[in-house]
Amino acid sequence: MSDHRGKSDKNEWRGPRHEALRVAETERRSEMIESGERQKGIFMQHTAIVGINWGDEGKGRMVDLLTQEFDVVVRYQGGGNAGHTVMNEKGTFALHLLPSGIFRPEVVNVLGNGVAVDLENLSKEMQEVADKGVTLSPDQLKISERASLVLPWHRDLDALEEQRLADHKFGSTKQGIAPFYSDKAAKKTILAGELLHPEALRAHVAQLVEWKNLTLEKVYAAPATSVDEVMAWLERFGTPLLPYIQDTSKVLMEADRAGKRILFEGQLGALRDLDYGIHPYTTSSNCLAAYARVGSGFPGADIAHVVGVVKAYSSCVGEGPFVCEWDGEAADLLREAGGEYGAKTGRPRRVGALDLVATRYGVAVQAATSIALTKMDVLSYLDEIPVVTAYRIRGEETVDFPFPSLLDEAEPVEVTLPGWKEDISQCRTWESLPEAAQNYVRYVEEAIGCSIDYVSVGPERDALIRR
Repeated sequence: MSDHRGKSDKNEWRGPRHEALRVAETERRSEMIESGERQKGIFMQHTAIVGINWGDEGKGRMVDLLTQEFDVVVRYQGGGNAGHTVMNEKGTFALHLLPSGIFRPEVVNVLGNGVAVDLENLSKEMQEVADKGVTLSPDQLKISERASLVLPWHRDLDALEEQRLADHKFGSTKQGIAPFYSDKAAKKTILAGELLHPEALRAHVAQLVEWKNLTLEKVYAAPATSVDEVMAWLERFGTPLLPYIQDTSKVLMEADRAGKRILFEGQLGALRDLDYGIHPYTTSSNCLAAYARVGSGFPGADIAHVVGVVKAYSSCVGEGPFVCEWDGEAADLLREAGGEYGAKTGRPRRVGALDLVATRYGVAVQAATSIALTKMDVLSYLDEIPVVTAYRIRGEETVDFPFPSLLDEAEPVEVTLPGWKEDISQCRTWESLPEAAQNYVRYVEEAIGCSIDYVSVGPERDALIRR
């Protein structure tokens, strides 16, 4: 592993503390099984599934799997700037706006008021899944009337700003997300529900066009837009979606009163959160489970469980500090083994060792109650598996995730764990995993202080071990 950064040491990592954790874990799980909790499913209440790191952790496949235990899936933030890749018996799908519960006909899927709804891309995505046999009726998919719309000028401004920033760009996917959320904060967006009231819509569009052209023409020297152009776009892509636009707050609250279980699906990860992420290399929305109540349209939701998704190694799309990053041949091998290319952009993802410093931080800010560790099978080619346990900043080691300004100075401190060097993609029980793979999971679990209840060993729906 000569091409990855950081210090690599052998480490005697199995000791009394680890053994005490293992015993306590075994006793807890035995009690759950005896009480019937595991057989009934632990998700008897509302649950959020969120990313712990930079995004791209595998949240979509976890939502697709766990929706069998839920009645409603709701996206509560973000837009089409990231993708959730889902593989099941219906095929392989890269979802960007659609909730990952769409593959179960009995599940109601909601785009909440916190989502950046791009009507054009949503229409295309609905057609793409329909071409593979997944047709969504207004009973299965509901768009919040209070969700704001991403307009064509948001995408234009996103690209223009990245062009202006040049070498200082943020690595935007150019889906208009930052300009959109800026406009939303300025109260200058169109709500999806306004499409149901055309008598007032044109007047509102006219006000926004006059204001937005000042930026397009005076700041970026770009062509102006017109009211007719925007109205034509809204009619083309908005009219077919009118039956889907509803008061989804009422839908969620009624589902709650009826005893239905709701799964809140987050986009990206904690380190991309607008407030708690690696500023300014974040998204423009709040990726935390705490925001699910607001962005879903159900502020009073009692979210009892937060499943945090962690990849068994680290990956990242976009600019900004990435302390655990590998380069050279080591990075190329890991990237190819894991298929690490952006679901939305196709860009090669930056990759590296599992970063326990960043992961502990993500677990804390997400208030995760359970962890799903994904893509364990990807590490099977390694003789030894480096893990980042601390950062070295200005000559001192820290296990705490630092303020963003210090991250560029941080160097990774690594330990090396034994690899298992065998294919684990067909394992379906904890006992069938090689001992080295079990030890890797236990080591991570102890280091991050949160129970790892799921271990993913492949992209297929059933390629998952429930501990």
